[in-house]
Amino acid sequence: MVRMDRPFVEKNRRELERLRKLVDRLDEEGLQARVNEQWTVAAVLGHMAFYDARARDLAERLANGEEFSPADAEPEDVDWINDAMRPLLHAIPLRSSAEIALRTAEETDARVASLGPETQAKLWPADPASPLNPSRADHRGEHLDEIERALGI
Repeated sequence: MVRMDRPFVEKNRRELERLRKLVDRLDEEGLQARVNEQWTVAAVLGHMAFYDARARDLAERLANGEEFSPADAEPEDVDWINDAMRPLLHAIPLRSSAEIALRTAEETDARVASLGPETQAKLWPADPASPLNPSRADHRGEHLDEIERALGI
């Protein structure tokens, strides 16, 4: 049996719990608060959900035996994607953004944790060209840090 090093599972769990606690305590005022001049807390949560959903869908494809293609690669500069989605994310009802972010994080973490050892070589960083980084904690934690700073918590 191939040994699978999976430190991402515990890291994801910690950041998921952190997200859960944040979502539970956020009220409408907190969700409307500005993280910076372009993003509200709710929109940042929606942004997190978007990228978690991308990872979940890539993991699902891998679990179904599908291979990644060059079209699956994330562009080096994703600013245009974030800029294009920002108005849409700000249009989502505030509480819905928080609930979607939490639900998508739960689904994504469960899906990447369920990947078997046969997929390890197809995940980043084992495969530097892989579009699937199973560690959702890094991206999630970065944005949770921003939100907590903006809210002073």
